[in-house]
Amino acid sequence: MAPARDSQRIIGIDPGLNITGYGLIHVEAIAISLQEAGVIRLPRSAQASLPERLDALFEELRRLLKEFRPEQMCLEDVYSHRFYPQTAILMSHARGVICLAARQAGIPVISLSAKRIKQSVTGNGNASKLQVQRAVRHFFSLERTPHPPDVADALAAALCFANAQRMAARGWPAGRRLLVESPRIAI
Repeated sequence: MAPARDSQRIIGIDPGLNITGYGLIHVEAIAISLQEAGVIRLPRSAQASLPERLDALFEELRRLLKEFRPEQMCLEDVYSHRFYPQTAILMSHARGVICLAARQAGIPVISLSAKRIKQSVTGNGNASKLQVQRAVRHFFSLERTPHPPDVADALAAALCFANAQRMAARGWPAGRRLLVESPRIAI
């Protein structure tokens, strides 16, 4: 993992074929601030084929990357549940398109497991979506809980990477948490 710079923009992405969450944070030596967060909604009509939806995701993501010019992208790994293997296959399509958009924009992609992200922001690798939403709300002192959960998941991915970089820059061993920088929220 590259050492943390004095200032950088990190975009977190929570991939999906209906809704893809994104969150852009600005990391400075002593502060992390929220710059932009939202969702990319893809066409859900019966007429929208998978290639059309992937094209819409690719084009919207390219527009976001061009507008915000992040220096890093954090992308949640695809999770596969044994009862729903088709979902993982479909999510892989979205993830591939996201990686391609980042590659074309010259942005390195960092893959993070959902457990690692949850552990970083809540202190519990098995945290619920609501716990992640509350942790993100608390960290950024937001008036409301980020909704839909995809937004909070994307911001949590960016925060996880930012915290890992800061710890590496301080010479702390991997896996150690900074409670000040990734607050634990009791639910």
